[in-house]
Amino acid sequence: MDKAGEPRNSLADAPPAERIGRVLASPTGVLIILPILVIGAGVVVMMLGRRATVDASQGMARRQLAAQATDVQRDVAFALDQADTLLDSLRVLADPALPMNDVAIRMRDMITGRPGIANVSIAFPSGVLRGSFLDEASHELRVQESIPNPDGIWTKRQNYSFASGPPNPVDSTLTKYDPRTRPHYIAAEKEKSRLWLPPRTFFTSKKTGLTVTEPVYNADGSLRAVTTVDFDVIELSAYISRPPFEGARTVMFAGDGTILAFPSAGMPEIAVKENRLLRHEDYKDSALSAMFATLGTVSAKELRFFTFYAADGEYLASVAPVGGKRAGIAAPLDWYLATLVPDRVLLGPTRKLEKQSIVASAGALAIALGVALMFAWNLVRMRKAVTTAREAARSAEARMKELGSYRLVAKLGVGGMGEVWRAEHRLLAREAAIKLVRPETLRDPRIAPKVRERFRREAQTLASMRSQHTIALYDYGNTDDGTFFYVMELLDGVDLDNIVRQHGAQPSARVIRLLIQACQSLAEAHEAGLLHRDIKPANLFVCRIADEVDVLKVLDFGIVHTMNDPIDTIDKAVETVSLEPERVITPSGRLTQVGAVVGTPGYLPPEQAFGMKIDGRSDLYALACVAWWLLTASEVYSRAIEEAETLRAHISEPVPPLRPKVSGWLPAGLEALIISMLAKDPEDRPASARDVIERLRAIEIPPEHAWSDERAASWWKNYKPNNVATLTSDAATSVAPRTIVPARSEGPRNEPPSMASGADAPTLQG
Repeated sequence: MDKAGEPRNSLADAPPAERIGRVLASPTGVLIILPILVIGAGVVVMMLGRRATVDASQGMARRQLAAQATDVQRDVAFALDQADTLLDSLRVLADPALPMNDVAIRMRDMITGRPGIANVSIAFPSGVLRGSFLDEASHELRVQESIPNPDGIWTKRQNYSFASGPPNPVDSTLTKYDPRTRPHYIAAEKEKSRLWLPPRTFFTSKKTGLTVTEPVYNADGSLRAVTTVDFDVIELSAYISRPPFEGARTVMFAGDGTILAFPSAGMPEIAVKENRLLRHEDYKDSALSAMFATLGTVSAKELRFFTFYAADGEYLASVAPVGGKRAGIAAPLDWYLATLVPDRVLLGPTRKLEKQSIVASAGALAIALGVALMFAWNLVRMRKAVTTAREAARSAEARMKELGSYRLVAKLGVGGMGEVWRAEHRLLAREAAIKLVRPETLRDPRIAPKVRERFRREAQTLASMRSQHTIALYDYGNTDDGTFFYVMELLDGVDLDNIVRQHGAQPSARVIRLLIQACQSLAEAHEAGLLHRDIKPANLFVCRIADEVDVLKVLDFGIVHTMNDPIDTIDKAVETVSLEPERVITPSGRLTQVGAVVGTPGYLPPEQAFGMKIDGRSDLYALACVAWWLLTASEVYSRAIEEAETLRAHISEPVPPLRPKVSGWLPAGLEALIISMLAKDPEDRPASARDVIERLRAIEIPPEHAWSDERAASWWKNYKPNNVATLTSDAATSVAPRTIVPARSEGPRNEPPSMASGADAPTLQG
C-alpha cells in the first residue's frame, strides 16, 4: 500500500526491500538463485583447488630446479679441478724426442673417463703439435701430430686411430694450421705462467669451450712447449642436456651474456659463418630473449626464481651460479645455469583438476535445476491466473496503441514549452511534424491555462496563413490525457543559422531571394494584424519542395502578437509567470531564459526591448539583422558578449558599417535597404514588408552575380545539408516510436480525408 492507502502494483514504486523480496519469490528468481548458488560454490572450490595445485606444482618445480643446479655445480667443479693433474701429465710429455706412439697412448688415457675434457695438446716452438681430438664422422677419439713443411706454409697432419688396438696411422692431410698463432699459445708465451682463457669457439667443432694453458721451460729458461687442456661446456654436466621437466629448456651462460651451452637449440648458422661466441639474440628464441630482458644484470650469488612472459605464454625460470674454481686461481667462475619451465607444464595437474571440477559442477547444477523447477512449478500454478489477466491487459493496451493515424518516429527538437516530433501518417504514408506541449508545462495550475491559450493561438495563426512561405498546418487538437498538439508539414532542408555556420557568408543575390520570400510570409501576417516577434536565422528554414529548391519557410509563431493587443496581456504573462524560469540551449549554443524579454537578443528591435508598442516594422528590423548574419556570418553587434550588452547596443549604439564586413559583391541598394531597416526609430524604417519586397526586386543584379535556379540547384546538389527532414535547428534525437492520432479538431487547414472531425475523430495515444 502507498501513503494514500491504495495498493501498490508497480515494482518500480515499491521500496528496495519489497522489490528484492518479490523478485526472489518469483519463479524466475527461484530458477536463477539456486543454480547461481551451486555455480558459486563450485567456482570457489575450483579456485581453491587450483591455487593449492599451483602452489604444489611450483614447489615441486623449485625443488627439482634447485637439485639440478646443485648437480651441475658439482660436476663443473669436479671437471675443472682435473686441470692440475692433466697439466702435470702433459708437462712430462712435452719432449719432441718422445716416440709418437707412446705419446698417443698417454694422451688417450688422459681423456678417457674424464667428463668435460674435450682435448689436450702440446705445441712446440718449432710448430710441431701433438694433441687429441674427436673425429666428427666416426665419433672416435683420435690423436694427431702436425709437422710444418720446410716451405713454412703448409703443415702435414698425421692422424692416429685406436680402433684396432695400438696407435695406427690412418690418414694425413695438408693444412695451414700453425699452433704458434693461436690465442692460447700467444697468451701462455706472454704471461709465462698457467692461464685460463675466456670462453672461446673451438676451431673444428665450433662449440663453446674453456681452455687452460701453461708454458713449459727448459733448464736454461728457454720455452720448450705450451700445453693446453680444453673443456667442452656441454660435456661439463650431462644434466644440461637432460632438463628436469618435459618441455623445459636449460641454458648455461656467462655473466657478460655469452651463451656457453643451449642443448635444446641447434647451432645457429652464424656460429659457423663468423666463428664467434654466441649471444641469446643469435638463437631467435622468444622465451630466451624474454628471460634475459626480465633478468637484467646478472649478479646472483645464490639460486634465484622468477616468472616472465614470452610470446608462447608464461614461464617459471631459475638462475643459479655455477660453482668450481679454476685450477691455480681463487676466483670462482662467472657462469650461470638457467632453466626455463613453461607454465603449461607446471599446470598440467591443475587443468586436470579443473576438468574434473567442471564435470562435478555440471552434475550439481543439474540437481539444483531439478529442485528449482519443482519450486518454480508450484509458484507458476499459483500465479497463472494473475499472469493470464495481466497478459490480456497488455494485449488490449497494445491494440489501443496501434490504432490511429499517426506514429511518432523521432524527436526533432525541444523548446521552452513543447516538443517537435517527426511522424508518419499510417494510412497516407505521409510524413509530418507534430508539435506537443510537454506535460510538465501544464502541471502548474497558474500557468496551464495561459500555455494552452498560447498553443491555441499559434495553431490558429498558422491555420489562417496561406503564403507558401509560411509552414503549413494540417491539424490541431488535444488528447484524452490533456496533451495539446498540432500537425505541420515536414520540411527537407536547413535553417539559415546552420547554413551560415556550415557554409559561411552567402552571396548577395541569394540573400535578396531569401529576404523576398521571408517578406512575403510576413506581409500576409502583418496585413492580418499579426506580428511574429521572433524573426531570427533559426526560424527561417530553406528547403526543397518537389523540384523546387531554396524555398524559404517562416517557422515558430509561438510568440505571435496581435497589433491591437497591449504588450502586458497574455503573451507577457505566459513568459513571466513561471516560478523557476527554464533555461533552454539554443542552436547557436547560447542560453535563453523563459521569463525574460520576449524574443532573441541578437535580433531584437529597440522598441520591443523597451516593451513599447510594436508593429510590422519591428519584424522588419529583426529581418535586417538576419540579412546582416547571412552577408557577414556575424551578428550586427557581434562584439557584445552578455545578452544585456547586446540589448543595450540595439537600443543606443549606431549601426556599424556593413560594406567592410562583406567580402563579395554587395549592391548599394541592398546595403541602403538593410541600414534603413535597422533604424532605431520605426518611423525611419520601410513602411511595410510589401515596400521591402518592391525595393528588393528593384535591385539590379549583374548576370555574373545572379542566383539563378540552376545555381541554386547546383548548390543543393553539392552541399546537401546534414539535418535533412527537420523542422527546427535543434539536434534530432531518436526515441521509441509512439502512436499519434489527432482528436477534437479545431479548424485544421488542408486536412486530409482521414482526419475529419466528428465521431470518428482519432485520439492521441501513449
